[in-house]
Amino acid sequence: MLRDPSAKYQAFPQIDLPDRQWPSRTITAPPRWLSTDLRDGNQSIIDPMDGVKKNRFFDLLVEVGVKEIEIGFPSAGATEFDFINGLVRSGRIPEDVTVQVLTQSREELIRTSFESLDGAHSAIVHLYNAVSPAWREIVFGMTPQQVIQVAVDGAKVLRDEAGKRPATDWHFQYSPETFSTAEIDFSIEVCAAVMEVLQPTPDKPIILNLPATVEAATPNIYADQIEYFCRHLPNRESAVISLHTHNDRGTGVAAAELGLMAGADRVEGCLFGNGERTGNCCLVTMALNMYTQGVHPGLDFSDIDRVIETVEYCNQLPVHQRHPYGGELVYTAFSGSHQDAIKKGFGAREGQNDERWRVPYLPIDPADIGRNYEAVIRVNSQSGKGGFAWVLEQDQGLKLPKKMQADFSPYVQDMADKLGRELNAEDIWQTFRTAYHVQTPNKRFQLVSYEESRAADGTRLFAGTIAVEGKEQSVSGRGNGLISSVMATLREAFGVELEVVDYTEHALGTGTDANAAAYLDCRTPDGRTVWGCGIDEDVATASVRAVLSAANGALHT
Repeated sequence: MLRDPSAKYQAFPQIDLPDRQWPSRTITAPPRWLSTDLRDGNQSIIDPMDGVKKNRFFDLLVEVGVKEIEIGFPSAGATEFDFINGLVRSGRIPEDVTVQVLTQSREELIRTSFESLDGAHSAIVHLYNAVSPAWREIVFGMTPQQVIQVAVDGAKVLRDEAGKRPATDWHFQYSPETFSTAEIDFSIEVCAAVMEVLQPTPDKPIILNLPATVEAATPNIYADQIEYFCRHLPNRESAVISLHTHNDRGTGVAAAELGLMAGADRVEGCLFGNGERTGNCCLVTMALNMYTQGVHPGLDFSDIDRVIETVEYCNQLPVHQRHPYGGELVYTAFSGSHQDAIKKGFGAREGQNDERWRVPYLPIDPADIGRNYEAVIRVNSQSGKGGFAWVLEQDQGLKLPKKMQADFSPYVQDMADKLGRELNAEDIWQTFRTAYHVQTPNKRFQLVSYEESRAADGTRLFAGTIAVEGKEQSVSGRGNGLISSVMATLREAFGVELEVVDYTEHALGTGTDANAAAYLDCRTPDGRTVWGCGIDEDVATASVRAVLSAANGALHT
């Protein structure tokens, strides 16, 4: 019998917070954002970024509007130090952007961190040491008091090194690393001891970063930890509470969102969630989530494809096709019912003055991040009539009547089954042309030319030339209108009997030179439904072509 693996694990304990307030709060403003792409993200990839890629990534972060950027771990080696120091000295850091570096709480590493930032106009030095029981007991073999002393000693070095360099506007950040698995009161005690050394004020606050170094519980537990911490931290008004969530349980973004609701002020993360193990908070996802709540995130992802291109180049990691907001397929519907709902949603927006976004299955407008609508609906064997109808409308301007969509659907399904792949716009257009004999050679009836005139009794006369299997033949007929006169011509000249059930037409595009499309729903004497479609620069000629299209269909079904 297999043993039960669950016996090795135990649930993370609840936080004693019976009057928690965060569940009733909403996010009404964006947080301060910090990108850790150049540090946490860089440490997580197989081949770390070189200077060229780091500089390109830095420029991207500045362009999208990130104002705080962790640019590296200067004590990790010469490559890191040289990049950081070179960036600072290059003059490429905008005045409104503050760079940050990370250091362990060891004197020589802290000194190196300050040296790397020499000449910066504004900088954050981020100090950390692990505080949870597993790290205290297993990794370091320290008592709780010894762990506090490590943090305090590091804070003193921060204070002293900053004092030697008054030309830079220094800010301090402290992380009780492994906060998510530590005793909450002990984390508060360590942070309070660091604050006692650094003496922050409301005008010059310390940043206290509370990392979910390893996700060990559901996001609500993390939110409880944040709210409890904010309530019990001495001198709370002199601290900016920052979040650095990881994604071990797949809820890094959710934990950060609930942490904001619980009182945090700042969020750290990477574009598209890159980070060690399963990654960390995805800044793109969290920022664009805010749009769905009517909140501007303060970051610009209006050209998401270019952002993805840069991130993939620098990290050598693909952004998954189903990644929220950014993935290639996240706005694409293959399912017939989804396609129909989306098509109706876009249709409902036409001609409306209401700017509110209300399109089924699309949480935000793809155009807001630079995506076009052509990729929203794509057709495969799972698709319904709404899918190919949307593609034809977007690609060719054809707005098929609903009944014609149903008639055309089997042709599309048959083509998808035969090809065994997604159908592109050209596949669908060629299938439509073949099914309804539109602009195709080698069909039974082909219009060559015609004239229409009015008889003395008010009836219409059709006189023209029709190629019958390639051989031109002069024909004529009389009816109450142009369509009925063409029908009479087919009946008298070729014995083709059709009854018009419905007729629709529309312009293809706008302007005086726009073509027209005409659709004809016909019934044969034996009760079969036959559809015709005609396209021409002249709407009358389009209707004539639609009649011949139906006649060709009647002979081929």
